[in-house]
Amino acid sequence: MKKLIEKIQKIRDSEVEKTINKRIKYFKSLNKKNNKEWFSELCFCILTANSKAETALNIQNEIGSEGFLDFSKEKLAKIIKRNKHRFHNNKAEFIIKARRFSDIKEIVKKQKDAFESREFIVKNIKGLGYKESSHFLRNVGYFELAILDRHIIRVLMKNNIISKIPECITPKCYLDFENKFFNLSKKVALKPGILDLYLWYMETGTVLK
Repeated sequence: MKKLIEKIQKIRDSEVEKTINKRIKYFKSLNKKNNKEWFSELCFCILTANSKAETALNIQNEIGSEGFLDFSKEKLAKIIKRNKHRFHNNKAEFIIKARRFSDIKEIVKKQKDAFESREFIVKNIKGLGYKESSHFLRNVGYFELAILDRHIIRVLMKNNIISKIPECITPKCYLDFENKFFNLSKKVALKPGILDLYLWYMETGTVLK
């Protein structure tokens, strides 16, 4: 873990930190946006599951916040497929079903904290597990949760924070890994949702949402 902490500090001392801080500022600005923009971000996170973040971002930009609320299932599927997402029909269906939670900002604001909000999302919105729900909440300005995608889990294993990467990450496994991530977060004095950006950069060389 010592070497990992040193690598994180090196990034914090570099120009990359400015890029990460801009991204954090963007997430904080989204927190002030309306239900429509939050729902667009929710749909972005539905699209990131089993796909690259870049692909999901391209789709989000093409559909737009109005399209996520108004486009037919067929039109959504067509755009998703055109952007080379493998599960275009499933994703379009998940977005249509998620529309019953189009007031997602109000729903989240009513919960006690980010953890309770995540539980609500996992239980009620098809297509969003712990990782994607954490991703969504971070993107709208909640930094208390860990976004444990394959890149982050790989970093944890390389640095002996976890012993192996299981074939299937169950909810119990996710929460166990998250607790280990929280420990690292405390050691480097970065909130989990912000630490994610540093580890993502270490593994990919990019800073995305």
